[in-house]
This record gives sequence, C-alpha cells and structure tokens, in this order.
Amino acid sequence: MQCPYKLQSRTRHCSRGQSMQQLLQSFPMDDTLQKRVERLKSKQISISCIVPVFNEEALIDSFLTALYSKLENLSQHFEIIIIDDGSTDQTNKLVMQLAKDHQQIKLIRFSRNFGKEHAIAAGLKACAGEVSIIIDADFQHPIELIPTFLEKWSQGHDMVYGLRENRQSDSAIRRFFSATFYKALRVMTKIKIPANAGDFRLIDRSAIDSLNNCEERTRFMKGLYAWIGYQSIAVPFHVPDRPAGKSSHHYRRLTELAVTGFISFSDVPLRVWGFIGLIISLVSFCTAAYIIIDTLIHGASVPGYATIIVTIIFFGGIQLLSIGIMGEYIARIFHEVKRRPSYIIEKTFGMDSEKENK
Repeated sequence: MQCPYKLQSRTRHCSRGQSMQQLLQSFPMDDTLQKRVERLKSKQISISCIVPVFNEEALIDSFLTALYSKLENLSQHFEIIIIDDGSTDQTNKLVMQLAKDHQQIKLIRFSRNFGKEHAIAAGLKACAGEVSIIIDADFQHPIELIPTFLEKWSQGHDMVYGLRENRQSDSAIRRFFSATFYKALRVMTKIKIPANAGDFRLIDRSAIDSLNNCEERTRFMKGLYAWIGYQSIAVPFHVPDRPAGKSSHHYRRLTELAVTGFISFSDVPLRVWGFIGLIISLVSFCTAAYIIIDTLIHGASVPGYATIIVTIIFFGGIQLLSIGIMGEYIARIFHEVKRRPSYIIEKTFGMDSEKENK
C-alpha cells in the first residue's frame, strides 16, 4: 500500500519498507532548519552551558577543563555559566581562578543554598546563547553527548534531553521510589513527564524564553520542561560513577521535590478527598439505614465502646490527613503571594554589567 505526500507541486510516495525518518529526510529543509545545519557546521552557533554546582571542589577543575575543550571544538562562540549554589568548600575559588584565565567561563554565586531548581532558573535567565545545555559537574552527565545533542537540534528539535538507561548508581530504595513517583505523576497530571529524564538537556532559545516567563517561586523544572511543550527527543545514555566526591541529593530534599512536583502540576490530591468524603457519606447513610431497620425489627441494642472509639479515631485521622494535604497547597500559595525573590545573587564574575545588577 502506498501513501502519497505532496510537497512543492511534486508527489512523493512512501513504500512499505521506507521508514518515516527516510521520508522526512527526502523533503527539502525549511529556512530555520537549514540555518541550524549551516551554523552548526560553520561553528557559528552560540552555546551557553549552564552548570549548577554545590561543594564540587574535588571535580570542578577537571570538569571545566574537559567541558571547555569539548565546546572549543564545537563552536567559536560559547560560554560556561557556573551557578554556585552556596558552596561551603573551595568550589568558588577554583572557578574564579579558571574564569580569570578563560573569559568564556562565568560565575554566579548565590548568597546561600537555594536549591538546584533555582540555580538552573538563574542560569537560564543569564544565558545569551542560541541554545543552552544544562549539565552537572560530577561527570555523570557525559560531556561526549553534547555533539549528539547539537546534531538533534540541527534536525529541528527544540529540546534534547538525556534519558538514563540505568540507575545502578542509585540505591534500591531510591530506584523504587523514583519509579513509583513517575508512575503516579503520569496518572495524576495531564502532562507527560518522561521517567529517568533529568536536567541534562539542550534547550533552544525559544524554549528558554518560555521557561523564563514561568514566574513561580516553587519550581519543579522537570515538569516545566514538559509543560512548555516544543518538539523534544530523548537521547539514552549510561550513567557513569562519580570519579570523586558524593552526591548532595538527600532523601529529604528529594521528597520535598517530589511533593512540589505533585502540587505544582496536579489538583488530584485535592479532588480525591472530595471523592473519599462522598464514599464515606454513602457508607454512613447505608449504615444508618441498616441500624434503623435493625432497631425496628429487633429492638435497640447496647452500642459497643470499641466500635465508637475506632470510628472516632478513623474519621479523625481522615480529617487530619485531608487538612494536611490542603495545607500543602495553601503553603505553596503563601510562598507565592509573598513574592520574595527565588534566589539572591551574592556576586558574579565575567557577566556583562546589565545582568550582574539583576
């Protein structure tokens, strides 16, 4: 069976054995796509690498050296923006030393630890490139994938994200909760957030501007990446072990991030308690009807003390749980209406004066 495709007064046919990728490649490129290919080949594309760091003194020097070398081979116009999220070790000093020798390396230092989500947001607001690449400084995001990301971008994708093929570096408990979280998120939200996709990604300027227009202070970046849309594609990669140091992601912070993800992108937790209340009301109505009929037939019976206590405790627990969930939503509203800045920049180095004063 053949399927006709008309383009510029010519008719093309896709045979049964012809893949959709081959068919699309046979079409003439539009102007935007052609410009992307040309700028990538001529090394004229401007790249902004956003690197959020926190206590990475053991790796930051070797990482920036490797990243600089890779970008130097890919483009004549690039910048590496380090967002120091309130490090308490020598990370800041090491970055400053490198930045003095390489004008492409720039530093934004927070006054304290505000969290990785806000560090990424600061980098996106500060970057000036056609594309930004968000990458961690622990070598668990392979630098070697950057050319692949750029190649996918030149094919018309506005967002190219790394997809973890394995999570063996994580504990079994973390892998279990991570899988459960993404399954629940897919059920409870209207947006499709790919599992095992982190912050390691390339983002086109149009998508960067859309993310910068999102002004919420409590951020779940993985949800925002999916929420803004745009044409996206995954690039699978194997997660290597950290050469040195240890992860700063603790279970408490990961739990807070998971709760933020649910509350920021779903109202199901609120709606489900309305449904539970309806079910309990129906059960109570049926129970009351049964007691009335039983009393009319067999007469009044002495109520059991244990039954009353269990019922009171059960409904008390249900009420407190529902109030707690509503409290989480109200707390997020409270943080938003205060309109405090999401982060405070203590100092910058290498940034142009307009952005240093923001």
